[in-house]
Amino acid sequence: MSRTLTIKNVDRTFYEEKLRGFLPPDFIDIHTHVWLKKFAVEAQGAPLRTVTWPSLVADENSIEDLLDTYRLMFPGKTVTPLIFSQVSLDVDIDACNGYIQACSVKHGFPALLVTKPGQSADELEERIKRGGFLGSKVYLNFAPPHISEKEICIYDFLPAHQLRLLDRLGLMVMLHIPRDGRLKDPVNLSQLLEIERDYPNIKLIVAHVGRAYCPQDVGNAFELLAETKNMVFDFAANTNTDVFRQLIKAVGPKRILFGSDLPILKMRTRRICENGSYVNLVPKGLYGDVSGDRHLREVEGPEADGLTFFMYEQIEAMRRAAAAEGLKQSDICDIFRNNALRIIDSAYGGKYFEQS
Repeated sequence: MSRTLTIKNVDRTFYEEKLRGFLPPDFIDIHTHVWLKKFAVEAQGAPLRTVTWPSLVADENSIEDLLDTYRLMFPGKTVTPLIFSQVSLDVDIDACNGYIQACSVKHGFPALLVTKPGQSADELEERIKRGGFLGSKVYLNFAPPHISEKEICIYDFLPAHQLRLLDRLGLMVMLHIPRDGRLKDPVNLSQLLEIERDYPNIKLIVAHVGRAYCPQDVGNAFELLAETKNMVFDFAANTNTDVFRQLIKAVGPKRILFGSDLPILKMRTRRICENGSYVNLVPKGLYGDVSGDRHLREVEGPEADGLTFFMYEQIEAMRRAAAAEGLKQSDICDIFRNNALRIIDSAYGGKYFEQS
């Protein structure tokens, strides 16, 4: 929880020397999970389809914790989140969505509704309009349980009847793509291009740069996606400068969004790639027993002492990519604020932050 977040000298130095001057004075975090641990339920034997290490970082992220995290991590800056619920099967999604709605109303933050594929178009429309949501956050956990994790496709958790509704209403979709091949997977690419073609009014956000956390996750994806016009990409929980450079070259700075994936970006880590797979280096003992997770590796001594926040590493990776690709300060403002603001306003049908 962010109320126990400790800012060390290594963090202060990293922020002051690398990030403070790079970041705009105010920016939008397009990808944040907010929920309370009191909404926990038993998962009832549902298949495990996601990595487990994020659960070691936080068991909840209240709206107060989220705002405190921004205050501590970004002194001198103002951060506005777009919020949505946790997406695991061991939380009460209806209760979480209700909490998100209440937080949105109280703080004036834009929000997405976490949705399930079995919901009818009528039910989805009613829930979105009643709650003042700007669209859907969809996730592979909610695909029918009989489908193998390796075989899940986008349409298994974002079905056509929901796409038609979201397209008609011109709303947002936050999409975490499935499948082991990540961004380069041909099924993913085919369906992303189909959504672009068939549902042009949807504001489709491809989260985590399509989970391309290492260069080997890219394949020919950017050659194909460079031809698209509508979809945008957030770089939440991604620290790969090479992937970011390819993204900038493919779609340009007006289709890239800052997102954090908080609360997991509070993790102290440096991410590396080995044999085409990512590994998060973490201080020994800080996150309990990590021996069963191939994506975590403990380090100690000076290497551990030098680790700062996942959040800072992510932004630093984009800073390096932006410098290498010759982006201007106006481009940085687009990536960290203006692009998100444009999409939020479009989904809202007006100036969202002037609504009150």
